Amino acid sequence: MRVGWTIGGVLAFAIAGAARAQQPAPPPPFDPAHAAALFAEARVLCERDAGKLWNHSLCGPILLVDPDSMTMIASQADKGGVLKPVAGALFTGRIPNDMIVANTATDWSGTVWTQLIWPFVPPDAPTRHVMLAHELFHRIQRDLPIPRLGDGDNGHLDTLEGRYLLQLEWRALAEAVAAKTPAVRKSAVADALLFRAERDRRFPAAAKDELGLELNEGVAEYTGVRLGLTAPAERTAYAVKDLAAHVGDDTFVRSFAYATGPAYGLMLDQADPAWRGKLGSGPALWRLLQTALKLPDPAPTEAAVAARARLYDDGKLRAVEVAREAARQQRLAGYRAGLVEGPVLDLPLAKANRQFRPSTLVGLDDLGTVYPTLRLTDAWGVLEVTGGSGALLYKGFGRATVSLKGADATHLKGPSLVGDGWSLDLKPGWSLRPGPRPGDLTLAPTP
Repeated sequence: MRVGWTIGGVLAFAIAGAARAQQPAPPPPFDPAHAAALFAEARVLCERDAGKLWNHSLCGPILLVDPDSMTMIASQADKGGVLKPVAGALFTGRIPNDMIVANTATDWSGTVWTQLIWPFVPPDAPTRHVMLAHELFHRIQRDLPIPRLGDGDNGHLDTLEGRYLLQLEWRALAEAVAAKTPAVRKSAVADALLFRAERDRRFPAAAKDELGLELNEGVAEYTGVRLGLTAPAERTAYAVKDLAAHVGDDTFVRSFAYATGPAYGLMLDQADPAWRGKLGSGPALWRLLQTALKLPDPAPTEAAVAARARLYDDGKLRAVEVAREAARQQRLAGYRAGLVEGPVLDLPLAKANRQFRPSTLVGLDDLGTVYPTLRLTDAWGVLEVTGGSGALLYKGFGRATVSLKGADATHLKGPSLVGDGWSLDLKPGWSLRPGPRPGDLTLAPTP
């Protein structure tokens, strides 16, 4: 079950931090036997690979965290000595309240962990093994020669044409992955690349923004499918399932690479087994596949795209997206009123960590992305967004805003601030100042 992703695009779970900080931690909810079994499954996956896929072992320390109590159980001791032995080779303790809880790689107490949310682990073995291999990869990702380009904004994937062209690419990729003959595969890949090229033509920043997320989450999901499953037919079926799994998402800006990564990666395994060693120079997965299959550069024209689109859409997909776009424009008007036109609370971002649900994100014009729910930490403290107008994170992640409309002035005095659908716990040394416009407020270090 995918609940949401953090800044690196991985699974996360939004929690009410203010309430959590006020309550004593209950006893750990973990069954040590279940935790040990999960650690053993991860060990089987990484030892079966033996470092062959990435020339780097995926084996390493794992941390299971309960998001309600912030208690944890770990596969080994931490270098900082915070964890205490329990049930033989396992260790337990509690992580800080300002630490992001997510399925991701995390540095804590002198150790680099694969952190997993408990008990939100898929019950069926294939999905669980894909998730485990995906997250084990994230822990070693920083040690691999794969460029970290940032995840990009990908707001174009919230637009009518961006969403439509992406889904056409997904449909063509599904046909290519499942193709029985090289000719059928090559034709379907050519269609997928045509739809992507048209997206790049319409949205000049699309190629760079999408590349960042595909090299991060797309490659991780490919690793999950490749190492979490053993039979080629099972991998193919899972990749096809990934290409359909996110069709119902409200937004694709953070989820699209989970679909495209396994599809391109598995086809590259057949067309160019050495492709993983070429990622250091930062090529796009689709470009590597195009080269391996000796396909010409796509030349998108309105007529060519429309002709190939008819092979994958009988008009129903287009109609659904047109109706969705009309409703989206109404929502955007509300977000602009609450998060841009003001009054707003402006939060500077320097070393921010985010925790959110990717299937709910909304691109807001050229400004940035609206997060309907969010947990945001920075030097000033912790922001929890659970409703209202959400929060707007501007492009470049240098600032964020939440709405002050209807906020009770008596609740806007630190250290705990409360607004419509959000709360903010300020750390010492930070306070509110008047913003650049009447009615706006901003966070700044206390003089």
